[in-house]
Amino acid sequence: MHAIESIAFFINQTKSGAPELAEELIAIAKKECRSIKDTSKYPLEPDFLKDVSACCVIGGDGTLLGVAEACANQSVPVIGVNRGGLGFLTTFSGEEAARLFPQVLKGEYCITERSMLQASSTGGGATTALNDAVIKEIRSGDILNLEVCNEAGWITDYLCDGIIFTTPTGSTAYNLSAGGPLIDPSAKVLAMTPICPHTLSNRSIIFDSGAKLTVKDVSQSKTLQVILDGANRLTINPGESVTLELSPEKLSLIHQKDFNHFEVVRTKLKWSGSHKQRS
Repeated sequence: MHAIESIAFFINQTKSGAPELAEELIAIAKKECRSIKDTSKYPLEPDFLKDVSACCVIGGDGTLLGVAEACANQSVPVIGVNRGGLGFLTTFSGEEAARLFPQVLKGEYCITERSMLQASSTGGGATTALNDAVIKEIRSGDILNLEVCNEAGWITDYLCDGIIFTTPTGSTAYNLSAGGPLIDPSAKVLAMTPICPHTLSNRSIIFDSGAKLTVKDVSQSKTLQVILDGANRLTINPGESVTLELSPEKLSLIHQKDFNHFEVVRTKLKWSGSHKQRS
């Protein structure tokens, strides 16, 4: 891989140890890179990522999700350093980052390309997410009757609390808690998982990367919210619909050279396929 000649740091100052770790990594970068910038301001300034080779995010997965759209828009790879909880996206621990950062800056790393999800409403709004888009009723949390269609026509409808649409990257998030499948992050698919559907035959559906799905409230009386990566980003007024599809943009994540996604899943979720321990 190419050496990282210019780097931007985005630091979540509220995370324990993040400011101190940022100082350590910035000191390393000053020896290896020709250009360095850093910020803790969110959202990022429009030109903050201009002319940088990579962005180092120091915080938790939520911190990385907050800048994923900007990094994908400007084709800036992300180094995620975990100072939060699970760390599915921020795959470098603080200790690993401090130890491996000189080698990473010299080009000793691997990259995975992660699909982004795009949501657009008939009312004119559009935005993207790295993990998921969750459709719910905006105020009362009433049960909804949501109809799902693709370009060929009607797929199904659900009486439910909402629907989760997830990328492979987001399959370990809300989708997993709602009974959805784990998906290899390199897969080019889009998953749909209803939330608390009023049925005895609830199953997630996996769609091909070219799928274009439209969701609307059958009653045409409810106002829906579309929550993308944990933030309410779109409002769907009565009678409107929302379309969900994989975005042409992708996010590049920089990992350790020996990165294994399912090792992260086993470690973070304490998951195993059997009772036997691998020697």
